[in-house]
Amino acid sequence: MEKIKGLFKNNLRQYAMLLALVVIMALFQFLTNGILLKPQNVTNLILQNSYVIILAIGMVLCILTGGNIDLSVGSVVAIVGAITGTLIVTMKVNMVLAIVVGLLVGLVIGIWQGFWIAYVRIPAFIVTLAGMLLFRGLTLIVLQGKTISPFPKSFLTISGGFVKDFLGNNPKFNVTTIGVAVIISLIYLVLEVKKRASKKKYGFDVLPVPFFIVQIVVILFVLNLFGYWLATYKGIPIVLVILAVLIIGYSFITTKTTLGRHIYAIGGNEKAAKLSGVNTNKVLFLAYVNMGVLAAVTGIVFTSRLMAATPTAGNNFELDAIAACFIGGASATGGVGTVVGAIIGALVMGVLNNGMSILGVGSDVQMAIKGCVLLAAVAFDIISKNKAR
Repeated sequence: MEKIKGLFKNNLRQYAMLLALVVIMALFQFLTNGILLKPQNVTNLILQNSYVIILAIGMVLCILTGGNIDLSVGSVVAIVGAITGTLIVTMKVNMVLAIVVGLLVGLVIGIWQGFWIAYVRIPAFIVTLAGMLLFRGLTLIVLQGKTISPFPKSFLTISGGFVKDFLGNNPKFNVTTIGVAVIISLIYLVLEVKKRASKKKYGFDVLPVPFFIVQIVVILFVLNLFGYWLATYKGIPIVLVILAVLIIGYSFITTKTTLGRHIYAIGGNEKAAKLSGVNTNKVLFLAYVNMGVLAAVTGIVFTSRLMAATPTAGNNFELDAIAACFIGGASATGGVGTVVGAIIGALVMGVLNNGMSILGVGSDVQMAIKGCVLLAAVAFDIISKNKAR
């Protein structure tokens, strides 16, 4: 029992937010008379919140380096959308080439901001605030205050397309999606069993067998239920494939690589990390370069969803991403947080938005509630730390 208490205590914030997500989903499922978790709405939740999830993945790395945030990401989304739109719609440039240019723009922006933050040591808040104003202004210049559209229909595939059903021809049920869910379930099962065996081999605490089995059964049930929901409505969205690649890739980087350990080390104590041989400037620089690239990816996905490049694109996106990270367990002082936690935080925000919209709650009340949720999440972090001392 002590082992279980220890495991929950060490991951209290993340478990608490996961439990909060389940409770919020159950509440809105009841209040909306089952609309929230209908297959079509589940797919809509993925499509509507993809931009927050992508930005949150990048933002959590910035926050891990010492509580730093990037206020410019919404404006970067806008400028990348504006440049991509101008190339595709106005200049008739090949779509793939235009997307590559958009990603390169994000890379250059990340290098620009990363240089000032990591090597000149101007506070990230100031640099990215300047970037927010600069890139929003450039967006207005590029678009001349107008909205650019329409894009080719093929461009919509990025945010609105679905993976083809290779195993069936039933338009009402995507067999390939079920197959993918089963394969993922088997991979997860094998990895968890190996992980548990490895921990036991080296003497680490593990969950008792009954609890481990319950955990596996619950997660496999959720995975396959999610697959069933997707299968009954068009199948796997292409944007979900993009999200899966990013989540798996960045989870691996933060937990299994030297760079990931260095990011946490800098957030825990930058001076100690530097004395230990960590190139703190380089790590901080890479965090903001990465943020610029992911903001560019978000810009392309969001522009594809709108099928238009607009001067107001990306407004308040930075606030949604920052809120998702803190709600998902990232510490305001850095060094604590996970990619999965940021995803949970983004889903909490997304379910709140979607559920309240279904109920007809006004945007003003929605903003107030999201503000209270963010404050409560950070307060929980501070109070937990004070109790631990």
